[in-house]
Amino acid sequence: MPINLFNNKTLGIIIAGFALNCVNVKSVLAQNPVETEKPTADYKPAFAGQTRIAGVKTETPLSISILNEKLENPWGIAVLPNGGFLITQKQGSMVILGADGKLLKKVEGLPKVDASGQGGLLDVTLDPDFAKNRMVYWAYSEPQAKGVLLAIAKGKLSASETKIENQTIIYRATPAHTGKLQYGSRIVFDQSGNLFVSVGERSDKEVRIQAQALNSSLGKIVHLTKDGKPVPNGPFAGKAGAKSEIYAYGFRNPDGLAINPLTGDLWEAEFGPRGGDEVNLIKPGKNYGWPIITYGIEYSGKAVGDGIQQKEGMEQPVYYWNPVISPGSIAFYNSDKIPSWKGNLFVGALSGSHIIRLVIKDNKIVGEERLLEGKGERFRDLVEKDGALYAVTDNGKLYKIAAK
Repeated sequence: MPINLFNNKTLGIIIAGFALNCVNVKSVLAQNPVETEKPTADYKPAFAGQTRIAGVKTETPLSISILNEKLENPWGIAVLPNGGFLITQKQGSMVILGADGKLLKKVEGLPKVDASGQGGLLDVTLDPDFAKNRMVYWAYSEPQAKGVLLAIAKGKLSASETKIENQTIIYRATPAHTGKLQYGSRIVFDQSGNLFVSVGERSDKEVRIQAQALNSSLGKIVHLTKDGKPVPNGPFAGKAGAKSEIYAYGFRNPDGLAINPLTGDLWEAEFGPRGGDEVNLIKPGKNYGWPIITYGIEYSGKAVGDGIQQKEGMEQPVYYWNPVISPGSIAFYNSDKIPSWKGNLFVGALSGSHIIRLVIKDNKIVGEERLLEGKGERFRDLVEKDGALYAVTDNGKLYKIAAK
């Protein structure tokens, strides 16, 4: 019979001592997954770590404050050179806040928007040369004679910061559709000064299959010059029947779009139906599968299409959530002020009512954390500035999350 050299008390002391020695080890394997709810659909992931990765926890003490709580359905946020913020509001207005979050200006001269459903004045971003040319780019749902479409416009912010001058529509995501859902609409400048724009597939069954059609803008990420023309030599340039501005396709509602400043890679996040919210690493010319493959199901509970999750020639998401968290936006953290956050991807969750931190290693998700749970907020857009993370919510708040 083996001799037991340790009683339970002794063993407990040894384990506790080992734990103390490991306090400073930032291991993503130390915690259970943060998602504990039952999946909407019992689908198998394509590879280990594609969903429900181990949880992590920020060790740096955080300061969380509300800088403004009187915004009106804010949708997009951009950082101005002076440290203030330019914010779009869904009903059709822009406002300028100071670095402290106080309202400074209301911006006039914007086009009419269709703010019903998920439409309205949507994303906003600044020209990389904004300090010199004061050009602003924004997305909105534009009413048409036969429906609504996503339009991308640009204009000059006046010296008084009270109006947009010489506004021009540079791109329309056709065809228009009578539905009022799933516009996508994030705008990101690449390192060459061109624009990536995410376009939703507009939700309804009769139109969403256009996410697979190369003669349609719906369900795509398009690559445009500042004048709204296709960037030359795109993956579908010269292909018969294809829109040459298409960069990648097969998306549902891509509300999150960001470039990793450490690698230059383009990342995207999108809504699944019931289950199957995704994070994707975007490569030119690739097909991301919707509505042919998905880890979600219809709202009715039925399978989407043939109910398959993998198909040759279609890309797998780097990560997915089931049940959904509704990813409204994404942003990379690129500062040393919170060292463990550098290079992490942050996701604003709408129905999930929290902000997700994803740790990335070799283009795989290796850890997940949930911040600001219990606030009851739908986090619509995120931006990092000077080592702090800022978030606007559907309830009209501007949050600041920083190291203490």
